[in-house]
Amino acid sequence: EVQLQASGGGLVQAGGSLRLSCAASGFTFDDYAIGWFRQAPGKEREGVSCISGSDGSTYYADSVKGRFTISRDNAKNTVYLKMNSLKPEDTAVYYCAACTVVGGTALLYYGLDYWGKGTQVTVSS
Repeated sequence: EVQLQASGGGLVQAGGSLRLSCAASGFTFDDYAIGWFRQAPGKEREGVSCISGSDGSTYYADSVKGRFTISRDNAKNTVYLKMNSLKPEDTAVYYCAACTVVGGTALLYYGLDYWGKGTQVTVSS
């Protein structure tokens, strides 16, 4: 059974930091790019960052470039998202999922079509 469990969210003041973790199981982790997506109230889900399974190449949405860093530990089947200089507009539920980058945008990779439970990130001003 495929599982992708996000954790590490919380309430933080603007300018603060959080580190999210995504624990994966049920599939060959190294074979897939894994990314972070977020959905704010009243908005569509958007791709934030994506990291390949093989060479570690990364993608960031313009809105988080320079502030967020994605990484993965294939030995632990875990992907991380370090978020610095958080802004109120970063407030959202964050999800991890298999990803692909198409036309400069991170999208769900439908070869592993699974959304786990997200983790809430709230940034106060």
